Amino acid sequence: MSKKNTPGKTTATIAYLTIFGTIIAFFMNFEDRNQYAYFHIRQAMGLFATFFFISLFIGYFDSLMISSAFYVFFIVLWFYGFMSALNNNTKPVPLLGNFYQKLFKMVGEQ
Repeated sequence: MSKKNTPGKTTATIAYLTIFGTIIAFFMNFEDRNQYAYFHIRQAMGLFATFFFISLFIGYFDSLMISSAFYVFFIVLWFYGFMSALNNNTKPVPLLGNFYQKLFKMVGEQ
């Protein structure tokens, strides 16, 4: 089975490369308005927002176990989203993906 290049795949992949990649992907997709790319931009925005929000609270705990669990959780979700973008899928990340789609629904509306 060949993996043809879905329109917006490059933009969707870039969205997962740091928060700056998400911002760049948003502006790359501004003219094309590809819904596949917007799906992954919303997922990446949600992942990075969750990362920064929870990191604020994790910093108050002096526990390697709590910090490590959070980072492993984030890396697994990030990897799942990134691989979904590479494989031309629009599966939301587990647990939070559908919430991200609802929360950031204004991204990509016409």
